[in-house]
Amino acid sequence: MHNWLSQDIVEVLESVWSNEERGSADVEEISIEAKTEVTEELLAECEREGYLMRTSAGEIKLTPLGRQTAREIIRRHRLAERLVVDVLGMTLEESEADACEFEHFLARGVTDAICTLLGHPRFCPHNHPIPEGDCCRQVEDQINSLVTSIDRLEVGEQAQIAYVSAANFPRIRKLSSFGITPGIPVKVQQKFPSFVVQCDETQIALERDIARDIYVWRKS
Repeated sequence: MHNWLSQDIVEVLESVWSNEERGSADVEEISIEAKTEVTEELLAECEREGYLMRTSAGEIKLTPLGRQTAREIIRRHRLAERLVVDVLGMTLEESEADACEFEHFLARGVTDAICTLLGHPRFCPHNHPIPEGDCCRQVEDQINSLVTSIDRLEVGEQAQIAYVSAANFPRIRKLSSFGITPGIPVKVQQKFPSFVVQCDETQIALERDIARDIYVWRKS
Protein backbone atom coordinates (compact mmCIF):
# COMPACT_ATOMS: atom_id res chain seq x y z
CA MET A 1 0.00 0.00 0.00
CA HIS A 2 1.07 3.58 -0.35
CA ASN A 3 -0.62 5.04 2.70
CA TRP A 4 2.39 7.28 3.17
CA LEU A 5 1.48 9.08 -0.05
CA SER A 6 -1.45 11.37 -0.55
CA GLN A 7 -3.92 10.28 -3.20
CA ASP A 8 -3.10 13.43 -5.18
CA ILE A 9 0.58 12.46 -5.38
CA VAL A 10 -0.36 8.90 -6.36
CA GLU A 11 -2.48 10.20 -9.21
CA VAL A 12 0.29 12.48 -10.44
CA LEU A 13 2.89 9.70 -10.36
CA GLU A 14 0.57 7.35 -12.26
CA SER A 15 -0.04 10.01 -14.89
CA VAL A 16 3.65 10.87 -15.30
CA TRP A 17 4.52 7.16 -15.66
CA SER A 18 1.83 6.61 -18.29
CA ASN A 19 2.91 9.69 -20.21
CA GLU A 20 6.55 8.63 -20.10
CA GLU A 21 5.50 5.30 -21.63
CA ARG A 22 4.15 7.31 -24.56
CA GLY A 23 7.25 9.46 -24.69
CA SER A 24 5.56 12.56 -23.29
CA ALA A 25 6.63 14.73 -20.37
CA ASP A 26 4.28 17.56 -21.14
CA VAL A 27 2.64 19.12 -18.09
CA GLU A 28 -0.65 19.65 -19.92
CA GLU A 29 -0.83 15.99 -20.96
CA ILE A 30 -0.05 14.92 -17.41
CA SER A 31 -2.80 17.18 -16.10
CA ILE A 32 -5.34 15.79 -18.57
CA GLU A 33 -4.65 12.18 -17.61
CA ALA A 34 -4.36 12.60 -13.84
CA LYS A 35 -7.53 11.94 -11.90
CA THR A 36 -6.91 14.97 -9.76
CA GLU A 37 -6.33 18.65 -10.31
CA VAL A 38 -2.64 19.06 -11.07
CA THR A 39 -1.78 22.41 -9.58
CA GLU A 40 1.61 24.09 -9.38
CA GLU A 41 1.48 23.55 -5.62
CA LEU A 42 0.97 19.81 -6.09
CA LEU A 43 3.82 19.53 -8.58
CA ALA A 44 6.05 21.52 -6.24
CA GLU A 45 5.17 19.14 -3.40
CA CYS A 46 6.11 16.16 -5.60
CA GLU A 47 9.42 17.84 -6.34
CA ARG A 48 10.11 18.57 -2.67
CA GLU A 49 9.37 14.96 -1.79
CA GLY A 50 11.87 13.86 -4.43
CA TYR A 51 9.45 12.15 -6.83
CA LEU A 52 9.60 14.55 -9.77
CA MET A 53 12.04 16.91 -11.44
CA ARG A 54 11.63 19.53 -14.11
CA THR A 55 13.86 19.79 -17.15
CA SER A 56 15.21 23.06 -18.46
CA ALA A 57 12.40 22.90 -21.03
CA GLY A 58 9.80 22.75 -18.26
CA GLU A 59 8.96 19.07 -18.79
CA ILE A 60 8.13 16.79 -15.87
CA LYS A 61 10.24 13.68 -15.27
CA LEU A 62 10.26 10.97 -12.64
CA THR A 63 13.31 10.88 -10.39
CA PRO A 64 14.74 7.45 -9.49
CA LEU A 65 12.65 7.53 -6.29
CA GLY A 66 9.59 8.63 -8.24
CA ARG A 67 10.12 5.91 -10.82
CA GLN A 68 10.44 3.20 -8.17
CA THR A 69 7.32 4.45 -6.39
CA ALA A 70 5.30 4.88 -9.57
CA ARG A 71 6.38 1.45 -10.76
CA GLU A 72 4.88 -0.20 -7.68
CA ILE A 73 1.68 1.83 -8.03
CA ILE A 74 1.30 0.99 -11.72
CA ARG A 75 2.01 -2.69 -11.06
CA ARG A 76 -0.73 -2.87 -8.42
CA HIS A 77 -3.19 -0.99 -10.60
CA ARG A 78 -2.68 -3.06 -13.73
CA LEU A 79 -2.73 -6.35 -11.85
CA ALA A 80 -5.95 -5.22 -10.17
CA GLU A 81 -7.36 -4.56 -13.64
CA ARG A 82 -6.44 -8.07 -14.72
CA LEU A 83 -8.02 -9.46 -11.57
CA VAL A 84 -11.36 -7.71 -11.97
CA VAL A 85 -11.56 -8.48 -15.70
CA ASP A 86 -10.21 -12.05 -15.78
CA VAL A 87 -11.55 -13.35 -12.49
CA LEU A 88 -14.53 -11.17 -11.67
CA GLY A 89 -15.63 -10.83 -15.29
CA MET A 90 -16.03 -7.08 -15.40
CA THR A 91 -15.75 -5.12 -18.60
CA LEU A 92 -12.80 -2.91 -19.44
CA GLU A 93 -14.95 0.14 -18.73
CA GLU A 94 -16.01 -1.21 -15.36
CA SER A 95 -12.52 -2.35 -14.46
CA GLU A 96 -10.97 1.09 -14.14
CA ALA A 97 -12.88 2.31 -11.09
CA ASP A 98 -12.68 -1.04 -9.32
CA ALA A 99 -8.97 -1.38 -10.04
CA CYS A 100 -8.42 2.04 -8.51
CA GLU A 101 -10.14 0.85 -5.34
CA PHE A 102 -8.29 -2.49 -5.28
CA GLU A 103 -4.86 -0.98 -5.74
CA HIS A 104 -5.06 0.89 -2.45
CA PHE A 105 -5.56 -2.27 -0.45
CA LEU A 106 -2.92 -4.49 -2.01
CA ALA A 107 0.18 -5.02 0.10
CA ARG A 108 3.30 -6.22 -1.71
CA GLY A 109 2.84 -9.84 -0.64
CA VAL A 110 -0.78 -9.82 -1.76
CA THR A 111 0.18 -8.20 -5.04
CA ASP A 112 2.71 -10.95 -5.73
CA ALA A 113 0.17 -13.60 -4.77
CA ILE A 114 -2.34 -12.15 -7.26
CA CYS A 115 0.38 -11.93 -9.89
CA THR A 116 1.18 -15.61 -9.33
CA LEU A 117 -2.50 -16.57 -9.39
CA LEU A 118 -2.90 -14.83 -12.73
CA GLY A 119 0.20 -16.50 -14.16
CA HIS A 120 2.42 -13.40 -14.09
CA PRO A 121 0.61 -11.54 -16.89
CA ARG A 122 2.74 -9.26 -19.04
CA PHE A 123 0.01 -6.84 -20.02
CA CYS A 124 -3.09 -5.30 -18.46
CA PRO A 125 -6.49 -5.58 -20.20
CA HIS A 126 -5.72 -2.29 -22.00
CA ASN A 127 -2.55 -3.91 -23.36
CA HIS A 128 -0.23 -1.75 -21.28
CA PRO A 129 2.84 -3.50 -19.84
CA ILE A 130 2.70 -4.63 -16.22
CA PRO A 131 6.00 -3.96 -14.43
CA GLU A 132 7.65 -7.15 -13.25
CA GLY A 133 7.78 -8.03 -9.56
CA ASP A 134 10.22 -10.19 -7.64
CA CYS A 135 7.79 -13.09 -8.01
CA CYS A 136 8.00 -12.85 -11.81
CA ARG A 137 11.79 -12.93 -11.86
CA GLN A 138 12.11 -15.69 -9.28
CA VAL A 139 9.89 -18.08 -11.19
CA GLU A 140 10.46 -16.82 -14.72
CA ASP A 141 11.18 -20.33 -15.92
CA GLN A 142 7.98 -21.59 -14.39
CA ILE A 143 5.62 -18.79 -15.38
CA ASN A 144 3.70 -20.87 -17.83
CA SER A 145 3.36 -23.72 -15.38
CA LEU A 146 1.35 -21.81 -12.80
CA VAL A 147 -2.03 -20.71 -14.09
CA THR A 148 -3.00 -21.04 -17.71
CA SER A 149 -6.08 -21.54 -19.82
CA ILE A 150 -6.97 -25.18 -20.23
CA ASP A 151 -6.65 -25.09 -24.03
CA ARG A 152 -2.88 -24.63 -23.58
CA LEU A 153 -2.44 -27.97 -21.84
CA GLU A 154 -1.11 -30.97 -23.69
CA VAL A 155 -3.11 -34.14 -24.30
CA GLY A 156 -2.93 -36.30 -21.17
CA GLU A 157 -1.94 -33.38 -18.97
CA GLN A 158 -3.76 -33.05 -15.67
CA ALA A 159 -4.60 -29.87 -13.84
CA GLN A 160 -6.91 -28.37 -11.28
CA ILE A 161 -9.54 -25.78 -12.09
CA ALA A 162 -8.41 -22.38 -10.74
CA TYR A 163 -11.27 -20.25 -11.98
CA VAL A 164 -13.56 -19.63 -14.91
CA SER A 165 -13.44 -16.19 -16.44
CA ALA A 166 -16.69 -14.67 -15.31
CA ALA A 167 -17.48 -12.56 -18.36
CA ASN A 168 -20.33 -14.83 -19.38
CA PHE A 169 -22.59 -15.88 -16.51
CA PRO A 170 -24.78 -18.28 -18.50
CA ARG A 171 -21.59 -20.00 -19.60
CA ILE A 172 -20.39 -20.26 -16.01
CA ARG A 173 -23.66 -21.84 -14.94
CA LYS A 174 -23.47 -24.30 -17.82
CA LEU A 175 -19.87 -25.27 -17.02
CA SER A 176 -20.77 -25.56 -13.35
CA SER A 177 -23.56 -27.97 -14.24
CA PHE A 178 -20.88 -30.13 -15.92
CA GLY A 179 -18.82 -30.08 -12.72
CA ILE A 180 -16.25 -27.59 -13.95
CA THR A 181 -15.77 -25.54 -10.81
CA PRO A 182 -12.70 -24.28 -8.90
CA GLY A 183 -10.69 -27.01 -7.21
CA ILE A 184 -11.90 -29.85 -9.44
CA PRO A 185 -9.18 -31.96 -11.17
CA VAL A 186 -9.39 -32.28 -14.94
CA LYS A 187 -7.44 -34.07 -17.64
CA VAL A 188 -7.17 -33.20 -21.33
CA GLN A 189 -8.30 -36.24 -23.34
CA GLN A 190 -7.92 -34.85 -26.85
CA LYS A 191 -7.44 -31.53 -28.61
CA PHE A 192 -8.45 -32.43 -32.17
CA PRO A 193 -10.88 -32.54 -33.89
CA SER A 194 -12.69 -31.41 -30.77
CA PHE A 195 -11.36 -30.38 -27.39
CA VAL A 196 -12.32 -32.98 -24.78
CA VAL A 197 -11.56 -33.01 -21.07
CA GLN A 198 -12.32 -35.52 -18.39
CA CYS A 199 -13.84 -34.14 -15.24
CA ASP A 200 -14.31 -36.86 -12.62
CA GLU A 201 -15.91 -39.71 -14.55
CA THR A 202 -17.40 -37.48 -17.23
CA GLN A 203 -15.88 -36.58 -20.58
CA ILE A 204 -16.85 -33.11 -21.77
CA ALA A 205 -16.38 -31.65 -25.25
CA LEU A 206 -15.63 -27.94 -25.18
CA GLU A 207 -15.57 -25.33 -27.88
CA ARG A 208 -12.20 -23.60 -28.15
CA ASP A 209 -13.44 -20.20 -27.06
CA ILE A 210 -15.03 -21.77 -24.00
CA ALA A 211 -11.86 -23.68 -23.15
CA ARG A 212 -9.92 -20.43 -23.27
CA ASP A 213 -12.11 -19.09 -20.43
CA ILE A 214 -11.21 -21.97 -18.10
CA TYR A 215 -8.04 -21.36 -16.11
CA VAL A 216 -6.23 -24.16 -14.34
CA TRP A 217 -3.33 -24.80 -12.02
CA ARG A 218 -0.91 -27.07 -13.78
CA LYS A 219 0.36 -30.07 -11.87
CA SER A 220 4.12 -30.25 -11.66
